Amino acid sequence: MHLVFTVMNDIITTMFNKKFMEELFKPQELYSKKALRTLYDRLAHASIMRLNQASMDKLYDLMTMAFKYQVLLCPRPKDILLVTFNHLDAIKDFIRDSPGILNQVDETFRQLIEVYGGLSAGEFQLIRQTLLLFFQDMHIRVSIFLKDKVQNSNGRFVLPISGPVPWGTEVPGLIRMYNRNGDEVKRTEFTTDGNYITPQREGSFDLYGDRVLKLGTNMYSVSRQVETHMSGSSKNLASHAKENVAPNPLAKEELNFLARLLGGLDIKKPGGSETGFRLNLFTTDEEEEQAALTRPEELSYKVVNIEATQDPGLRAELARIAGELEVAEPSPASSGKGEDLLALMDGL
Repeated sequence: MHLVFTVMNDIITTMFNKKFMEELFKPQELYSKKALRTLYDRLAHASIMRLNQASMDKLYDLMTMAFKYQVLLCPRPKDILLVTFNHLDAIKDFIRDSPGILNQVDETFRQLIEVYGGLSAGEFQLIRQTLLLFFQDMHIRVSIFLKDKVQNSNGRFVLPISGPVPWGTEVPGLIRMYNRNGDEVKRTEFTTDGNYITPQREGSFDLYGDRVLKLGTNMYSVSRQVETHMSGSSKNLASHAKENVAPNPLAKEELNFLARLLGGLDIKKPGGSETGFRLNLFTTDEEEEQAALTRPEELSYKVVNIEATQDPGLRAELARIAGELEVAEPSPASSGKGEDLLALMDGL
């Protein structure tokens, strides 16, 4: 159990690194899927925990589909912020006995409130639509969603036609008609197929409070195995939409920018008395190996190799980036920050 807490603390500390957060909060374009996957791999291996390619693919699929579900079902665009707060509240529960890390998470909370708290409904709608465009071609089936009947066998989510309406709106069933002066002159009622209710209160957007919205909270009420399966449409998309694997300047520029983002993140390597462990998200090792063999190559998020270690100019640039950041003292066995990052990218 102590090892699990150590892993969680290491990953959360890395996620909320001050320099890393400063980069994320800078105005910028949405990352590509490859850039996001590289970032996700880096964060997942920020501790002594190790996952092989198949388990990492499964974990990434679960993360992306869960977040897509949460964004898709937000009652109103602004509720994306409540979903994010639910994520952070859950993270704070993991580290409630680590005041230093807790302060890092609270500082991110304050930045979110400061940057996004005053946005208009239209601005939140633009953010929501941008995220949905990013996820629109991802239709990976997840066992927990299939069992709860919120996802169809083709990987598409089922939108509910009942439940609470967005805060500040009325339950459907009434049509009001007005004259040219803006006075109400007639009302007409109609029946709906859904069973809608009015929410009793709005979720709290403060540092502490009841979020009311359950999206973004723990998906598991009981322990159950999670499986991810490629839907038929995703397989067809993979076979017909192969990406060009030839290096191109734009891709390298994007990865160079990502290198700056990741420059402040340490990948922990087991050393000394620490014992590393491998996390397997499948029932057996054989099942894991089979998943790795059957997954379409186009969905493994391989990236172009950048041989920076052979280019003095690029090597010096990465060394400069690493030198700007406040990095914990590395263990004697650790490789240079630039080489460590490039080794990760080459391994994807």
